[in-house]
Amino acid sequence: MISYTTGDATRPHGQGPKIVAHVCNDLGAWGRGFVTAVSRRWPEPEAAYRAWHRTGDGFELGALRLVPVKPDLWVANMIGQHGIRRPGHSAPIRYDALESCLAALRDEALRLRASVHMPRIGAGLAGGSWDRIEPLILTQLTGHGVAVTVYDLS
Repeated sequence: MISYTTGDATRPHGQGPKIVAHVCNDLGAWGRGFVTAVSRRWPEPEAAYRAWHRTGDGFELGALRLVPVKPDLWVANMIGQHGIRRPGHSAPIRYDALESCLAALRDEALRLRASVHMPRIGAGLAGGSWDRIEPLILTQLTGHGVAVTVYDLS
């Protein structure tokens, strides 16, 4: 099961190692949505994302990079959207890429014995449907024993 709570996903609850997960685009653009909260809290995820895009080393849909921000706390930059939302165009979320990201996130969370914390990933600026995203989380994370908390702002 997914635990739903009200609060700020950049301030994850609970004990032990934690990963804060969010969806990024494949353009190298950073500056709207949940990433603004991430950048206000920690500079490392944005710097790592921009460097990753600049080098191009595995920077593609479905890829994930963990960025350490504190002892026992990482941010997962997940490339799960193609481009950015534009009027008159389809939503940039790519469910297959998000599923690949979540599978990689599962492996990292199990390796680190970490819980995963997130907003409703992919359902904001990426334009995805939570009804399609939630089952991916259940299959790829909680179904393998990874504790997941989803944060909704009050």
